[in-house]
Amino acid sequence: MKRDTRLIHSGQPRRSDDLVNPPIERASTVVAPSTAELYNPTPPRRHYGRGGLSPNTELRDAIAQLYEADHVALAQSGLASVILALRTALPDQPSGLQALITDSAYGPVRRFCDEELPRYGVTPVYYDPRIGADIARLLEQPTAVVLLEAPGSLTFEVQDIAAIARAARDAGAASVIDDTWSAGLLMNPLELGVDYAAQALTKYVGGHSDFLMGAVAARGDAAARLKDKDVLFGGHVSPDDAYLCLRGLRTLSLRIERSGASGLAIARQLEAHPKVSRVLHPGLESHPDHALFNRQFSGSSGCFAFVLDGVDARAGEAIAEALHLFRLGFSWGGYESLILPCDRQIRRTAVPWNAEGALLRLSVGLEDVDDLWADLAQALG
Repeated sequence: MKRDTRLIHSGQPRRSDDLVNPPIERASTVVAPSTAELYNPTPPRRHYGRGGLSPNTELRDAIAQLYEADHVALAQSGLASVILALRTALPDQPSGLQALITDSAYGPVRRFCDEELPRYGVTPVYYDPRIGADIARLLEQPTAVVLLEAPGSLTFEVQDIAAIARAARDAGAASVIDDTWSAGLLMNPLELGVDYAAQALTKYVGGHSDFLMGAVAARGDAAARLKDKDVLFGGHVSPDDAYLCLRGLRTLSLRIERSGASGLAIARQLEAHPKVSRVLHPGLESHPDHALFNRQFSGSSGCFAFVLDGVDARAGEAIAEALHLFRLGFSWGGYESLILPCDRQIRRTAVPWNAEGALLRLSVGLEDVDDLWADLAQALG
C-alpha cells in the first residue's frame, strides 16, 4: 500500500473486528492468573499500565510504521522526546566526551544541553548548522552524540543530514534529530542514517492544539537501547492524549499538505513586499539551502520565518500584535495560524545571527490563504 493508505490504517484496534478506533483504557494494574505469569508471562503480554494499554500501544505501532522503526517511545512533550533521545544516545560511561549540538537547536533543548549534559561529564559544543561533512573535523575529539534539527526552528537552516549522520557513525558517535518540522512525513531521518528521530507530536501529528506529547523512533541496536531506556526512565503518556494523537495522525497528510501549500503561497507574497528583506523558507528558490532541501524533503510544512527590512525588534513585535487571524503563541502545527517574534529567543555561539531587522516566525494553519494574506498585509501596512 502507498504511504498515505498505510497511515490511515495503521494503529487499528488489536482486539476488535467491529471498531475502527481503539478503546480508551485507563488502568495502572494488570492482574495475572499466577505468580509465574505475573513475572514471566508466556507469551509476553502487557503486565503493568505504565507499559501502555490501548490506545498507547496502537499509537506506538502507528508511529513505528510511519518511520519504519523497530521501536517507538512516547514522551510527555516534544522537549521530553529530544531529552529522552539524548539521554538514550549517551554511552554508559560518557564522562570526558563532548556532545555536538547544532547552533540552531530549540531553546529549551539548548538549556538542557548547557545545564544537564555537564552533570554527566559531557561538554556541549555548538556547531554551524550548515557544516555538513566538515563536521568530521569536530568529531576528531571523542564525541558521545551529535544533535541535529532540520530545518532550524527559528532561522530555518537545512542541515545535510546524511553527511552528518555518516560522519557521526564513522566516529563512533550516536546521532539524534529533532524532526518535528517534517513530522516524519516529509522526510524520514532514519533512512538518512540518523539513529534517533524525535518529534513533538503536539504539533503537526496532533494538529488540534489540545495536548502535549512527543515520540522517539529508532531501528536496530539503537531501537533495543531505546526500548531499555524507555522502561528504565519510566515514561508514560495519558491514554486519552494517545487517543487524540492517533486521531490526528489519520489526517496528518491532508493537513500538512494544505498548511504547506498555503505557507509557500504566503512566503512568495512576503518576498515581494517592500518591508520584507528576506524570507526564510527552504521551499523557496531564494533560500540558500533550497537544493539540499529538495534532495532530503518531499515537501514543505507551513512553518517558516521572515526578516523585516530595517524594522527593529520592538517594531516587529508591534506588527505581530496588529494581526487578527495570526495569534501570538509559541507552538505551531495546529489548525490555527500563529506568529512569533523571535529576536528575544535567539541564542548563538558558533555562528552569529545577523539580520536586517526583526525576525518573525509564522505557522500557517488551515484558514483561507487569501484571508491570511489580507491579515498580514494590513499589519505590515
